[in-house]
Amino acid sequence: MNRTTLSLIAAAAALAAVTGFAAATAPGDDGDSAKAAARLPVERSSLLCPAPSTSDLAETAYTSYTPVSQGSGSSGKAALSPATRELTDGTGSGKGKADKPVLSPLKPGRPVAGEASGAESPALVGSADGNLAPGWTVQQTTEVAAGTGRGLLGVNCSAPDTDFWFPGASTAKERSDYIHLTNPDDSAAVVDVQLFGAKGAIKSDVGEGIQVQPHSSVPVLLSTLTDKPQTNVTLHVTARSGRVAAAVLAADDKLGGDWLPASADPAGTVVLPGIPKDATSVRLVAFTPGDNDADLKVQLASPTGRITPAGHESLHVKSGMTAAVDLGDVTRGEAGSLVLTPTGDSAPVVAALRVVRGKGDDQESAFIPATRPVGARATVADNRAKGSTLSLTAPGAAGTVKVTASAGTEGGTPVTKTYTVKGGTTMSVRPPVPAGLKGSYALTVEQVSGGEVYGSRMLDVPDADVPGVHMFTVQTLPDDRGTVSVPHADQDLSVLQK
Repeated sequence: MNRTTLSLIAAAAALAAVTGFAAATAPGDDGDSAKAAARLPVERSSLLCPAPSTSDLAETAYTSYTPVSQGSGSSGKAALSPATRELTDGTGSGKGKADKPVLSPLKPGRPVAGEASGAESPALVGSADGNLAPGWTVQQTTEVAAGTGRGLLGVNCSAPDTDFWFPGASTAKERSDYIHLTNPDDSAAVVDVQLFGAKGAIKSDVGEGIQVQPHSSVPVLLSTLTDKPQTNVTLHVTARSGRVAAAVLAADDKLGGDWLPASADPAGTVVLPGIPKDATSVRLVAFTPGDNDADLKVQLASPTGRITPAGHESLHVKSGMTAAVDLGDVTRGEAGSLVLTPTGDSAPVVAALRVVRGKGDDQESAFIPATRPVGARATVADNRAKGSTLSLTAPGAAGTVKVTASAGTEGGTPVTKTYTVKGGTTMSVRPPVPAGLKGSYALTVEQVSGGEVYGSRMLDVPDADVPGVHMFTVQTLPDDRGTVSVPHADQDLSVLQK
């Protein structure tokens, strides 16, 4: 007769580390167990990259990076491989994904780069485990030389989920916005896509029950979901079954194009960090998904403190309706971040900014969604020796962060620098560059002390065809959730199995 003892706490710890689910303290707990909880690195991560462009002129760079994490073990593996490409009606070929990876990272602390060209580049499906999983980051950067959606298109490849909000999308005639849905799993996902305009929900049956086959991607043109074009809409994506990654590729006839990532979850106070100092036009789009309206104070966290934009002191957002306001050149030559705070009993909101640089025919645009603080650690890959700008915002109390520039994809020595951001301000800096840099590199931001800090990175590159014109993209820096909280057990509860 054999007897096996299995510790329930050990099993819970292993499950948390694999799935990335964090343990929570139950209501009424005295908090002692939470204080004793250990932070363990996740053991598996999934990332999905949307199909980069429909332009034959597109040139795409992929950069993968995993920071070094204590306790993550000495080995791991990761790969980012092409997904099956599907039609906009969701009827894919079902032939499965290709075997050859676009990227195969080898170890933490060393970024790896890959490339793709043309309009046929597919979406990518990736996974990492072991010491390559905690904080795994992949940046997709595409240069489009001409045509609708020209410019620098950047996006952090994202983890799959079941619920996404995209304020700032559009079905206007000058815009061609696609929502890209990518399924990493072995079973089909069923997804609903709903649009909300200035007067509420936009009725459409086309966006219901979109099927995304296993290991495949579906792009859906938003203008096909409504008969009446609307300049500002909020897009809600929900998965009835399965899970997907979702991102909006927004292309404008005059303002170029870029990726619109999902906003952070609805919240009372939201922060949108990193408006460039030379922004010529800034549009704020907000939406409240609850049953109550939202009343928000609008402030700009400037280099010297919070200021209220003249004529835009507040914003009222009606329940279920998209609100938009043009803030013009709100930064007036100084980099800043927008901070929205509730006034009175205000409902949670999601929000995003469309930022325009340049004038006339030389305008380019990018998007800044509401984001989470950098927290324990946040990372952005594909930084260049020239052209990267790091924006750090402390909307409340002053906060201190440590910024580490990794080695380069082809060589270089990491360097670290510490920054203290004064409360209520935005600090815009040229980030540290690795000594002897060859190739591109990653930036990792870690909270050291003080109040919460939010961040973003702007990548600016010269337009090879138009002298003096620069293309740009902005990526926010939310906590990478590379660790999970596993509570300590005062008593080992066991199951005896005969």
